[in-house]
Amino acid sequence: MRVLVAASEVVGFAKTGGLADVAGSLPRALARRGIDCRIVMPLHGVCRRTGLAKPTDKVFEVPLGNRMLPCRIWQATLPGSQVPVMMLENDDLFGRDDPEFGRSLYQFSSTDGTKRDYPDNGERFAFFCHAILLAMKAIDWWPDVLHCNDWQTGLAPVYLREIYGKHPDPAVAAAWNRIRCLFSIHNIAYQGRFASGLVETAHLDWRLYNHHQLEFHESLSFLKAGIVFADRINTVSPTYAEEIKTPWYGRGMQGLLIERSGRLCGIVNGVDYGDWDPATDHRLPARYDAMSFDAGKSICKAALREKLGLTGGDEQPVVGMVARLVEQKGFDLMSDAASGFLAQGARLAILGEGDPWIRDMLVHLSNRFPGQVGLRFGFDEDIAHLIEAGSDMYLMPSLFEPSGLNQLYSLRYGTPPVVRGTGGLADTVTDTSPETVEAGTATGFVFQPYSSEAFRDAVLRAMALWRHHPAQWRRVVKNGMLQNWSWERSAADYHRLYSAMLVAE
Repeated sequence: MRVLVAASEVVGFAKTGGLADVAGSLPRALARRGIDCRIVMPLHGVCRRTGLAKPTDKVFEVPLGNRMLPCRIWQATLPGSQVPVMMLENDDLFGRDDPEFGRSLYQFSSTDGTKRDYPDNGERFAFFCHAILLAMKAIDWWPDVLHCNDWQTGLAPVYLREIYGKHPDPAVAAAWNRIRCLFSIHNIAYQGRFASGLVETAHLDWRLYNHHQLEFHESLSFLKAGIVFADRINTVSPTYAEEIKTPWYGRGMQGLLIERSGRLCGIVNGVDYGDWDPATDHRLPARYDAMSFDAGKSICKAALREKLGLTGGDEQPVVGMVARLVEQKGFDLMSDAASGFLAQGARLAILGEGDPWIRDMLVHLSNRFPGQVGLRFGFDEDIAHLIEAGSDMYLMPSLFEPSGLNQLYSLRYGTPPVVRGTGGLADTVTDTSPETVEAGTATGFVFQPYSSEAFRDAVLRAMALWRHHPAQWRRVVKNGMLQNWSWERSAADYHRLYSAMLVAE
């Protein structure tokens, strides 16, 4: 089986979020299953700066508007594997990212410090989607399955079916139509919506711009395109696959997803335990496993307190959080909820970057509870690992969470997560109750209503067990550490899905 994974970012080369982790980890696991897996992504400036990619002599042209734009294929190998990575070069479109000047993969910092999308993102990723297919032809490598990820790849299934699959030569059309296309939704909130004129710029037929196919509220939606034209759709947890068929979570796409529900499924993301395992994590001051975690976690907790300026000792619980500072992550609940558990002696450690109002709220909280709130704005991989290991419990009060990775990291690091029962959090964390403790299935603390009170009470419930029932607490910790959420598990599910696609009519 040949699989081409298409994504706008891949860990090891370029990363802004969880998509990069999936696009970097899943292909490695697929390759271990004997699948001939390759990756295609843009050649961002950061990809070039890694020094891991080399140019090839494969050059072709991509139509965009009234121009034919050059595209050169660069070649790399996914770190820690033999998986080939094709990077598609056009510096005018993808070479602009530079953190020194506030330019990232998709956004730039305006003069007032706010993040804004590049105004030509539609053109950039229309180019990428078209170039994905032309790159296959350029290297004469034809996948059985094209696995597209998120809106940035949403037009690729359209090009596949409407341009190349309808080639006037029946033999050529048949070759393209043998390729099956899977479209993965990592977060339905990001829909890739652009002005209708992009239809013409992207060299698509205007007949496709209708409410059954590309049009979405008087704009062209890359996400909708992927949902409509792919052979199968999946998202990153079974619960999220059900949630996005409802008005609350579907962001306007629920009707379409209900219509296509027979082709929709959910597969939970995995964890790369080569990077996230306290028994081997070189970023930690002490390593530990499920059989002997007390001493190691105590050393990591002391290091975390020192790093973030938290007072107290082992007798005070530390609750940690690593997240983008955006409303989705539940930060509108944080001020009132945190006041409740900080007043009971907890320490709070947070790492993240994002919305200014959330930063201001956290700074205000820190001023109200000096020595009890440790903040680090930005992203620091070492501190992220230390928060996972050095915290006693981990917070994910998300408004919605398609899959989530940090709760899986926390389980392995012996840091029971406190989560809202939504999306992948509901699928991966079992609430602690007398029954689940007795059954040996309890792994964390789950609350349902999206309210500060419910969030606060869940944290206080966790703190009470930690303080007053240490034997039960240790059972919950051990249960979580023994969970298996590896990419091997997820890759097996994807392998079955690919196989089903290839035998379907």
